[in-house]
Amino acid sequence: MTLREAAGKPDGLAQGHRLCAGCGESIIVRMVLKATRGPTIVTSATGCLEVATSIFPYTSWNLPWIHTAFENAAANASGIEAAYRAMRRRGKGPLAKYETLDVIAIAGDGGTYDIGLQALSGALERGHDFTYVLLDNEAYMNTGIQRSGGTPFAASTTTSPAGKVIPGKREWKKPIDEIVIAHGIPYVATLSAAWPMDVMQKASRAMEAEGPAFLHAIVPCTRGWRFSTEKTIEISRLAVQTCLFPLYECRLEGGRPVYELSPPSLGIARRPETKKPVEEYLSEQGRFRHLFRPERRDDLLGSIQDGVDLRWEILLEKAGL
Repeated sequence: MTLREAAGKPDGLAQGHRLCAGCGESIIVRMVLKATRGPTIVTSATGCLEVATSIFPYTSWNLPWIHTAFENAAANASGIEAAYRAMRRRGKGPLAKYETLDVIAIAGDGGTYDIGLQALSGALERGHDFTYVLLDNEAYMNTGIQRSGGTPFAASTTTSPAGKVIPGKREWKKPIDEIVIAHGIPYVATLSAAWPMDVMQKASRAMEAEGPAFLHAIVPCTRGWRFSTEKTIEISRLAVQTCLFPLYECRLEGGRPVYELSPPSLGIARRPETKKPVEEYLSEQGRFRHLFRPERRDDLLGSIQDGVDLRWEILLEKAGL
């Protein structure tokens, strides 16, 4: 997909939704929908995106869209895809005439890492042909900024508040991508809105994959992460440049997962010495304010940097770099 092609394609998600100013979710969703090939059905789990785009009697969706429960976006997508295949086999039904149908499931970190993990795992194991988009704002933002399995270590949320004894969340972020890759699906990729063409190209490859595909987008939340609304893209970029959220894709070749880091042309680090320190990313966000004042927590900052360095080195090894 070229920039000209993307610009000329109508938006699947219209303007005028009620997401917060600076929210990264609408940015990612609009980019992903630019990659659809034709007839498309989207199903969204309960969350910020669902609530803010479908307040009755209004909708921001310019294509068929279904709201499903918090825990079963992947199950709903499975049913849509199975119904489509049945109609094609029988030659009957409203979808029978379409040679391809892009089925897209969208959920947040709460509906993916935690509540929806069972449904997602089942759909991947069964091999349904759909694209799952994880909008990762790293907490249950829609219900009050509670910690989730996707919340990073030391982040302060309403259920992991930073105090004198416990400095924010005590657990590390769940490795959801590796969990998904372990299912042996055709395509997995990470996304950041700071690189639009990378998002759309990966989304296109996900749609074209035969079988389930998984797209994991980092989605900064101005309200929960505590930063100014104009800094969404800057934060999205820093997450990648610090290697806290590396951009890469994983494909199956001969039954083996093959990792590939996103092109160096994106300005992404390829070597440990070219990474920006995680402090540059953390210091921009109020949810990590307690690491810097009233006194610096160099012990925790060091632990976070060491954890990022270790995971980055493991990814480099998997990519053969």
